[in-house]
Amino acid sequence: MRLNILIGGKAGQGINKISDIVSKLMVSRGYYTFNYRDYPSIIRGGHNFNVLSISDKKIASHEMKLDGVIAMDENTIKLHKKELKRGGFIIPPKEFENLGINLNVALSGALIKILGIEEEVLIKEIKRTLNFPASIEAAKSGYKSAKKKFSLAKQKNKLVIMNGNEAISEGAINSDIDLYIGYPMTPSTGLLHALAGKQAKYGHMVFQPESELSVINSALGASFTGAKVMIGSSGGGYDLMGEALSLQGTSEIPLVVHLASRMGPGTGVPTYTSQADLDIALRTGHGEFPRIVIAPGDPKEAMEKINEAFYLSEKYGALTILLTDKHLVESQYSFNPKINRPIKIKVKRKVPGKIIVKVSSYEQDKFGNTTEDAEIVKKNVEKRMEKYDLIKKNCKKFEMIKIHGEKDSKNLIVGWGSTKGVILDAIEGLDFKFLQVIYMKPMSNKIKKEIQKAKKVILIENNVTGQLGRLIREKTGLKIDNRLLKYDGRPYRCDELRKILRGKTHGR
Repeated sequence: MRLNILIGGKAGQGINKISDIVSKLMVSRGYYTFNYRDYPSIIRGGHNFNVLSISDKKIASHEMKLDGVIAMDENTIKLHKKELKRGGFIIPPKEFENLGINLNVALSGALIKILGIEEEVLIKEIKRTLNFPASIEAAKSGYKSAKKKFSLAKQKNKLVIMNGNEAISEGAINSDIDLYIGYPMTPSTGLLHALAGKQAKYGHMVFQPESELSVINSALGASFTGAKVMIGSSGGGYDLMGEALSLQGTSEIPLVVHLASRMGPGTGVPTYTSQADLDIALRTGHGEFPRIVIAPGDPKEAMEKINEAFYLSEKYGALTILLTDKHLVESQYSFNPKINRPIKIKVKRKVPGKIIVKVSSYEQDKFGNTTEDAEIVKKNVEKRMEKYDLIKKNCKKFEMIKIHGEKDSKNLIVGWGSTKGVILDAIEGLDFKFLQVIYMKPMSNKIKKEIQKAKKVILIENNVTGQLGRLIREKTGLKIDNRLLKYDGRPYRCDELRKILRGKTHGR
């Protein structure tokens, strides 16, 4: 069973609240949900919509064809009516327009009735999240107006729901973060808000300085004193940090960076998604120095991998980058809350206050004094590269790649990051193996072996140049010619990708 319901209207009308109420209620009843957000970069007006997918099986993507449309304005019906499946339903806004700000609550009530959920379950959720008399009455009014269309009985699954930014905040807290510094930039801003809201409970600090230059330089200063520090930004803000990323390389002050990609170049399409920032994650910063780049595929992985990022950065004094994108950090996923046991992060390095510690942007001798001596410079460069060899060995104890689907299939899909969810949904029942690359730097030696074993290899990415494919070719010498690249700012949809893949092989 799978339902895809579009909720649309103008920015500022409360579209996300409908998705939030319904998805949390369905997750509490054991249903898997996935919520995709589509919105332009305006504060009010325009056309926004969410696609809320509901299933009794695990899902992590949405589809092109809709089972229902929840409209907060007539324009939503006009734009999306053609996407409805035969027999699909529409809940128009007209009957509830007099409810003002509670229009969204009434529409939530109508949808809950259509799904076949008891009214008391709805009212309990409204009281938990809003608890205003007018909101409760609006929910009852919406529920009464609709007719039951489905019967979604309670399931036994124990699930949680969160987006990628929320998951990263949980993983950072599991790592005993001391300080998060960020300057607002979509889609990384959600992490700033998530961690800021938890300061009092967990004891970390969140700080917003005046610019991205201040973000990274302040972070290096704080980390130098022994604090566990993370910073975050998106493409344009990350670009500004390039010089200080290089400073990290020579100073070897631990630093964790969250790079949340969006559509570029320039301002581009700022509220839409892209996987075009892999190259800058791998290479921004002049000179040669070790770095680690990790790209989780869903919130659960993001929670675990940010913990690994803190561990590796602190252990090796390395720049460690968690690479995500708008689709991953702003979409809501449901999943089993059980995660790998967090690694305890211990600061064992020398920190000022107990001993004299010297670092600078220059090459230094063993006493911390600036030097241009050729032999010392050579040894410092070699020492940094030796450290990278140790990093590569240590990373092998983590999941650097994952294999999904038909393990013995000769048809191999290669992908990374947020494409994970739609690939898994699309290949269900098809003769495909999926190689998910998680560690971009260092890369697993197993990647080459998996590609060589396959007869047909397909690269799937949300960028125009196939950046992972190019990286694999650089590291292995293997070129992937068969590529499915999407670069319009939107992610693949499950039925869209499945149709393409069916044309490349037969299902089992």
